[in-house]
Amino acid sequence: MWDFSWLERRWSGGGYEDWGAALDGLAERGYDAVRIDAYPHLVGIDPQREWELRPVWTQHAWGAPDRLRVRVQPALNEFIAACAQRGIAVALSSWFRDDRSAARMTIANPRRLGEMWVRTLDGIAADGLMGHVLYADLCNEYPLPLWTPFLYGTEEGEPASRTDPEVVRWMAESIATVRARHPGVPYCFSFCNEFDSYAQQDVDCLDFLEPHLWMVQEECSDFYRRLDYGLGPDRFDPAHYSRLAARGEALYRSDPEHWQARLDGHIRRAADWSRHVAKPLITTECWAIVNYKDWPGLDWGWVKELCEHGLTTALATGRWAALATSNFCGPQFAGMWRDVGWHQRLTAQIHDCATNLSADESPVVRQLTKE
Repeated sequence: MWDFSWLERRWSGGGYEDWGAALDGLAERGYDAVRIDAYPHLVGIDPQREWELRPVWTQHAWGAPDRLRVRVQPALNEFIAACAQRGIAVALSSWFRDDRSAARMTIANPRRLGEMWVRTLDGIAADGLMGHVLYADLCNEYPLPLWTPFLYGTEEGEPASRTDPEVVRWMAESIATVRARHPGVPYCFSFCNEFDSYAQQDVDCLDFLEPHLWMVQEECSDFYRRLDYGLGPDRFDPAHYSRLAARGEALYRSDPEHWQARLDGHIRRAADWSRHVAKPLITTECWAIVNYKDWPGLDWGWVKELCEHGLTTALATGRWAALATSNFCGPQFAGMWRDVGWHQRLTAQIHDCATNLSADESPVVRQLTKE
């Protein structure tokens, strides 16, 4: 997952100032796909306009911790072309980054969302690059208010349920709009909650499921609660990383089998969902902890250990068409990035693992297996 960092972290030392070097490093570590923000809400208004973005957080290492100005095109197509030169496929998503003009709040209905994605894909197709697009995730972690404030009028508050027919309508109608123009692309909305109620959720419009799965999620364990670590408050308050540095690894090391078992159950539930709806899984954000960075007291060893355990568990289910080794597979996470051997060992496991998925049944599997 290179999210919005691919475009926003281009200052000296940001990790993405030289796309060629960053992508060469990705390929060296064995990765053959990357998921990025395509900024469809900005492209849908003016792909070549310069936009002033507001920081979504100051404490995390994704994106920029301060205001900055970006222009999505031609940068998006240039990045996809650089990936293509290295045999790296590109999955498109959007975190609907806030900007000075509040462009994301112009998404008044699902048709408008679909039309913005149509214009985004049209721009990629115009340069002959659609063959390098792996899939389109129309909204990251739907329907969290932080990423979908256009549903609520605010980015605060509790998310609506995906069992709500209106929430389902947004998915179905927006996908239908963009699929009518670009039928060869697999489509999804990615999720990070409501896994317990999967049997009650209508996901017929999705070509595959993209759950984001971590041991620390509330539906998986009480790890964060024991640390008094707050997702959300940690965006701007450094106290949460201080708590994580002081007690996080010690809590994990006190009973690693317990935390691994919690993660195992979480992963197997996702596999059960996949079987229940006969759709493959793709996971690009996973397995240990949601937020981490190079920081005093934050060692990567236990995170890598738990990520490797989660990856092995997921592969054993045979339900994943594609998956990440963690959500820290980017050059800005120096402590994780520099362990080239760890990445190569895990990506080799991914490439060598058999699945029970059929290309005849799933467009995303066909996309992954095409010549």
